[in-house]
Amino acid sequence: MVFIEVQFFNGCPNSEEMILRVKAAMEEFDERIRYKEILVETQEEAERVKFRGSPTVLINGIDLENMPAPSEANLACRYYKNGLPTVIRIKEFITDQLKKEE
Repeated sequence: MVFIEVQFFNGCPNSEEMILRVKAAMEEFDERIRYKEILVETQEEAERVKFRGSPTVLINGIDLENMPAPSEANLACRYYKNGLPTVIRIKEFITDQLKKEE
């Protein structure tokens, strides 16, 4: 079982696209995925979830881009150096996590 969590806040221009990409990547994995969206609305929530910025994808608790949890979380948009991760990249990460469970 792979657990996917998308952390975001309303108003971030990339959140909706990231959620769509994650959902598209999950399609072929059937019941082997548990998916959850976390709406981060306050600084306290950001600190509780160790928010890396909006949007963030965690797969089995591991950041999709291997960004470590911040010592101080902020309600901010996240910058992806190479643009938002593609559906293919997300699928590869899910596949890697499933293989670790075998």
